[in-house]
Amino acid sequence: MTEDAALLASRLGDDALVLGQRLCQWITRAPTIEEDLALSNIALDLIGHARALLTLAGGLDGTGRTEDDFAFARSDREFGNTLLAELPNGDFAVTIARQLVYSHYAVLYYEALAGAALPELAAVAARAATEAGYHRRHADGWTVRLGLGTAESARRMQAGLDHVWPYTTELFDEDEVVRRLDEAGTAPSPAPLHAPWQERVGEVVGQAGLSLPTPRWRAHGGRQGLHSEAFGPLVAELQSVQRQFPGGTW
Repeated sequence: MTEDAALLASRLGDDALVLGQRLCQWITRAPTIEEDLALSNIALDLIGHARALLTLAGGLDGTGRTEDDFAFARSDREFGNTLLAELPNGDFAVTIARQLVYSHYAVLYYEALAGAALPELAAVAARAATEAGYHRRHADGWTVRLGLGTAESARRMQAGLDHVWPYTTELFDEDEVVRRLDEAGTAPSPAPLHAPWQERVGEVVGQAGLSLPTPRWRAHGGRQGLHSEAFGPLVAELQSVQRQFPGGTW
């Protein structure tokens, strides 16, 4: 069971690390200086979650791997993040749509995980839930602002939602690892959270005058290391400094 908990921690850590890295790509490119700082701060929070979760994973799996080992010494096939986290940023509305769906999921799941039987995992989750709440507020505000802005901003926000929606289901997937942890009472499954998540996201989307998408397909495979074509360059960028200066620390 400890190995399963380690895998769960590394998956969540990978989600946070990869999404944080994606958001870092907005630095100096955001629509305003204030938004540049906001996205940078969200990225820093996510990387902080990743550090705690990946360090925990290395302790639980008995390898003693550090956060740096997980971030810089693995191939792209060894990352277990969801495909949503690695999606290219797109335009600003696509990024906000991704932040909307992810932050609502993160709040719900980390709040559930804060009651986990494993004290170390529960402690990390409790902290992450609080910070994800701030990220959710940022995404909610921008979703409504863009939806009620101009015809062009509304069109782009709806297009962003349509683009990211097929990737959301993977956040709530159950596999054998998740089922074993849930049945043992070690960590809850995210699957029961899908309905309340959709309800909460739907409320924000409704306030923005937009519609929830009805996708005809769904993404999967990220948790098993099957990533998109865009993921390799992202990992190469993430690991480039460490490969030039082996042994450096964050």
